[in-house]
Amino acid sequence: MSTGLISDLFSNEQSLVDLAKEQIKLAYKEDDRPWVVGYSGGKDSTVVVQLVFEALAEMDSMDLTKKVYVISSDTLIETPLIINSINRTLTRIQDAALKMGLPIETHKVKPEPKNSFWVNLIGRGYPSPNQTFRWCTDRLKIEPANSFVMNKVSTFGEVVMVLGVREDESVSRGNSIRNHSIEGKLFMRHSTLPNAYVYAPIRSFTLDDVWNYLLNAPSPWGDDNYELHRLYQDSSSGECPLVIDKNIKESAGSCGNSRFGCWVCTVVTEDKALTGFIQSGHDWMKPLLDFRNWLTTIRDDRTKRMKYRMNGQIYFRDVKIVEEDNIRWLIIPKKSGRAASREYLEDYTIIEKNELQDYIQKNNIDLSAAEDQKVLIRYEEETLDGEIVEKHAQLGLGPYTMETRREILQRLLAVQRTIVHPEDPSYELISVDELKEIRRVWLKQGEWEDYVPMIYEKVYANQKTIDWEKDDRPLLTYEQMNQLEMLCQEFNVDVKVMRKLINAEKEFAGYKVRRGLNDEIGKILRQDYLHL
Repeated sequence: MSTGLISDLFSNEQSLVDLAKEQIKLAYKEDDRPWVVGYSGGKDSTVVVQLVFEALAEMDSMDLTKKVYVISSDTLIETPLIINSINRTLTRIQDAALKMGLPIETHKVKPEPKNSFWVNLIGRGYPSPNQTFRWCTDRLKIEPANSFVMNKVSTFGEVVMVLGVREDESVSRGNSIRNHSIEGKLFMRHSTLPNAYVYAPIRSFTLDDVWNYLLNAPSPWGDDNYELHRLYQDSSSGECPLVIDKNIKESAGSCGNSRFGCWVCTVVTEDKALTGFIQSGHDWMKPLLDFRNWLTTIRDDRTKRMKYRMNGQIYFRDVKIVEEDNIRWLIIPKKSGRAASREYLEDYTIIEKNELQDYIQKNNIDLSAAEDQKVLIRYEEETLDGEIVEKHAQLGLGPYTMETRREILQRLLAVQRTIVHPEDPSYELISVDELKEIRRVWLKQGEWEDYVPMIYEKVYANQKTIDWEKDDRPLLTYEQMNQLEMLCQEFNVDVKVMRKLINAEKEFAGYKVRRGLNDEIGKILRQDYLHL
């Protein structure tokens, strides 16, 4: 390539950057709405924060009339090295902004303990996320970020979200940006948050534009953008964006292959991020990868899951029966594009749908227990053309069983006890607040044995202690619980339901008006599995 062409390329790049900064200055001065800039630690969000920082630094101080909030999402399960890097960067941005007199504030948003990943997975028993049930994004990213944004809306009336989204990231992302754009307008109306608008200053940047800028424009707060580039070179991972819109959650894609995602992500088959870090010398993270891989193996294990949903709802999943070489096989379809599994049909008991309740009662089957009874339900269904066809189904899977939740917690604590973060001696995988919330959830669900303190003490063996709240102790003593279980067996009453009813009464004890008690009792008694 000739010297002239190289010069033209750099000239064009400089023009693109200058144009972006001039547009940012105009957009900033257009009104008095504060800005909320999303920062994930990745390349695109770094470009946006750096461009905004440089644009404000070039403006007259008299024009710096409104706040710019740089927010980063901490899901509490971020890849360890990345969250440390993000924390350092947020501190550097804040320090540099104060030194230069720029109206920039940095904030880290995170889920409340009751909505955290471990409280949902271990406490409530949510199965680990996959492509078809990605419950984590809403609870860990969207809701905390939206809460921050709406707090600013309530204070200022309207806000502008400044995001590092680009049209050439993917077809779906490009379509989403264009669908929300108004010709001739810098700001796009946010599709789900009232009085919030979106500004995408690098929407027309290509990947080359991003790296050309980062590697040729020094970080104004002292970060090493070449180190950021090395992170991307070490793996084929991408950036896990700060997601603030439920309507474009799917276009954001999974963060499982990203260096800037969660270390425990189970949405993808292989976690390239953790693997890449380990291969590049961070061997101390190997226990994290082992734990994450084990968690993916138990997700669809029927012995690890209850056979009804959290609200007690029973549902069925159709299966197929085929015959090959005089052997009858049960074909069980899998989600997320995985291959279907097959099992010997002779290992299963086939019963009619209207006989399910009698079968469960006669065989004293607990649908919340770990066993898989190998039961197939046969039923008939009428097709659109009036033909009656025979079908077979399994009981659908619900939350993890309590036994599995206890196993996950014990394994997680064991990893936490042994892992040594070279940059953070106080690093923890699960916080004390989360452990206390899990304890409250389990006790409310009728698990009165108070397993959380017992598991913690078993793993740590008095190396560390927690001051557990006395008010969260079980209502009954061990002897009283045994008596209750015997009475429930004698009168054929589900002991878990009885425990939930007693808990509901406790929650409303002392109130003069207990309007919600009857509703709570009704919810407990209306669960499907009680009325098969």
